[in-house]
Amino acid sequence: MQHPNVLMIICDDLNDYQGVFGGHPQAYTPNIDKLAASGVRFINAQTNIGLCNPSRNSLFTGIYPHQSRNFGLDKKTTQKLFKHNKTIMEQFSEKGYYVMGSGKLLHSNIKDLWDEWGVDINNYGPFAYDGEKQVGHPSVPQPFRSIGDIDGSFAPLSDIPGFSDDEVKGDKAGWVYSGKSGKVFNYFDETNRDLVPDELHARWAAKRIREMDAQTDTKPFFMGIGFVRPHTPLYAPRRFFDMFPIEDIQLPIIKKDDVSDTYYKDNYPVERSSDDRWYTNTSKGQMYSKLLTESYGDEQEGLKHFLQAYLACVAFVDEQVGIVLDALGKSRFADNTIVILTSDHGWQMGQKQYLFKNSPWENSTRIPLVFKVPGHNAGTELQQPVSLVDIYPSLIDMCKLGENNTKDVNGLPLGGYSLLPLIESASSEDWEGPEGALTAIATDIVDYSLEAQTFSYRTHDFRYIMYPHGQEELYDLKNDPNEWYNVAADTSFENHLFNLRTQVKNLITSNQ
Repeated sequence: MQHPNVLMIICDDLNDYQGVFGGHPQAYTPNIDKLAASGVRFINAQTNIGLCNPSRNSLFTGIYPHQSRNFGLDKKTTQKLFKHNKTIMEQFSEKGYYVMGSGKLLHSNIKDLWDEWGVDINNYGPFAYDGEKQVGHPSVPQPFRSIGDIDGSFAPLSDIPGFSDDEVKGDKAGWVYSGKSGKVFNYFDETNRDLVPDELHARWAAKRIREMDAQTDTKPFFMGIGFVRPHTPLYAPRRFFDMFPIEDIQLPIIKKDDVSDTYYKDNYPVERSSDDRWYTNTSKGQMYSKLLTESYGDEQEGLKHFLQAYLACVAFVDEQVGIVLDALGKSRFADNTIVILTSDHGWQMGQKQYLFKNSPWENSTRIPLVFKVPGHNAGTELQQPVSLVDIYPSLIDMCKLGENNTKDVNGLPLGGYSLLPLIESASSEDWEGPEGALTAIATDIVDYSLEAQTFSYRTHDFRYIMYPHGQEELYDLKNDPNEWYNVAADTSFENHLFNLRTQVKNLITSNQ
């Protein structure tokens, strides 16, 4: 195929909780599993930074965060990155592709990058609404609910937000698509309700595939679909919650005081702001874990309720993925379309007393990554650690887009490597990239120096973490897959520590 079509599906905050990736034994993801069985799955794929905005900027430009200095929500670095470097959408457009998308792709979508944009809606909705503003769902106990309308909320859609007389502001309390617009989300029962944004994006994609299938135009297409679930707020139809009864929820194995031999707590202390809201991305995970325990009076009970909602949203988004893949499979494009499914980063479910994304450990950095390339190794599992930054050069290679990813002399070189040699041979011997995958930890503090950043490096056998003040963590994944024991101070690992430290420093300095 000279110029195959491309369908890229990105989920938000989706860790390895899919059947085929084995992250949780109760995960129900038949559509993602079916896709993986027809393609190549990278079981050690990693994000390049643990926060939505910089992760997606990195993915769509092929530039590491340490190259762009885009370590957080800083608009200045984002604008500079897009000014000098082409997104993958621009690359496809220059080669004559019809470029279309819908949903959460870039964190703040730039519609000018697309020939056609799908559903224009607040992707995170619906929201609980107290008649005046978006709020945490009233069924979530305090103090966890005080986190707010996004991270502090989870409930089935059938649990229509109701408030006490002293809480309600006016007569419009309930569900809304967006508090700013005031657009009501109508729910009467499971079969008579409005569609949530992810459902709208899935149906738009399926409809456009069917429409293109009926046309005679042979122009290749690039379609991006961004599903927001299982990002918080964790809302989904009741039937998905019913799949995971609270009394049957299996919690991840959590080692008591597992955080005690780490340095994360020293670099990112738990703090609380004066207005009683949690505020730094780097400390949210520990704060959320504490609040969940306080809200339910027991750590395990709190985790069961949150995990039920997360698994429900994973099953829900899998169904949306299936709607899109079913339309593609029934079209004439089935045999000449590359399909990619991934996530912007993972999610930590209470391990190391941490409930959030953006940690330096496996649950937060590991992501699902599936490539279905027609004619190549269906059902193959690849162990080589790779990362999101490798998707851009892979598509350049697979679709013959050329090597010009910059707009001017200030543009940065691609940070990743094409995955095509791995996909073709299923052997790491043909991999031209680094031994491991590099992840940065996002920060709200605008400090562009590399010395101020935390980096996590995942190889097949080890995870190495390098903190700003010289502290290190090292986990022997062969013997400690749960990352319970930091062996950085163990002299028997001294050579491994030196080798991994050198790899990380060389990787950071080699592609500036």
